[in-house]
Amino acid sequence: MLESTFIHCQGIGAKTEQKLWSVGARTWQDYAERVESLRLSALQRSRLDSTIQESLRRLAAGDFAWFAEMLPQREHWRALPVFRDRVAYLDIETNGGMSPSDLTLVGMYDGVEMRQFVRGVNLADFPEAMQDRALIVTFFGTGFDLPFLRRAYNMDFAQLHIDLCFLLNRLGYSGGLKQVEREFGIGRSEETDGLSGWDAVRLWREWRRGSRSSLETLLAYNREDVLNMETLLETAWPLILAKTLGEGPE
Repeated sequence: MLESTFIHCQGIGAKTEQKLWSVGARTWQDYAERVESLRLSALQRSRLDSTIQESLRRLAAGDFAWFAEMLPQREHWRALPVFRDRVAYLDIETNGGMSPSDLTLVGMYDGVEMRQFVRGVNLADFPEAMQDRALIVTFFGTGFDLPFLRRAYNMDFAQLHIDLCFLLNRLGYSGGLKQVEREFGIGRSEETDGLSGWDAVRLWREWRRGSRSSLETLLAYNREDVLNMETLLETAWPLILAKTLGEGPE
C-alpha cells in the first residue's frame, strides 16, 4: 500500500489520490507508465514526479523516518507490509504517576520475540532495543505511551507509528483496548482477565512490597496487552485497506 500512496505529495489530497487510482495509477509504477495520459496540472505533475522519484529512493534505502515525516500520521498504517520485519509493538506500565521515574515496565514485541524491560532490572536497555525498529504500534500511544517514553528516555521516536486506538475508530470500533479486544473476539488468560491499568499500578506496588507473584501477573498482563495488538492490527489492516481503496463499507 505504501507504493500506492500519493497523498504525501504536496498538493495531493485524498480526492486526487482516489482519482489517480480510478484511472489506473494504482502504484508509483502505474503512474510512471500512465503519466502522459493523466489529467493533471503542470504543477501537480511536477510535484508528483519529484515526490515519487524521491519516494522510490527512500524506500530502497529503508528510510522509514522520511516516510514518517511525509505521511499524515493517520496514514502510517500503509507502511506495514514494507516495514513489518522492523516493527515494535509497545505498551508501558507505570506506578500511577506521570514523571519519568514512575515508569515501571515497557513491553516490546517485534513479531518474533517478546521482551520486557523492568525498573530495577533492565529498564535502561529499552533504547538500544529500539535502534533498528522502523514502525511502532501502540494503543493510544499517541496520548500516553510515547510522550511518557520521550520524557523517560529523552528519545525522539522518528519511527512510523500506527496508533490502533485511532485506526480502529475509523473502522467503527471505540473504547479501550480491552473493550475492542472483546469486540474482535480476543480473549484473555484466566490470570489476567478483568485486570485494568489500575491493577497494573497495584500489582507493581505489591511487588515492591515483596510479592513475586504480583510481578509475574503484571508481566503477564503487559505481555497480553502487547501481543493482542498484533492480532488487532492483522485483523484491522485489510479492513482499513478496503475502506481506503473504496472497496469496503464507508
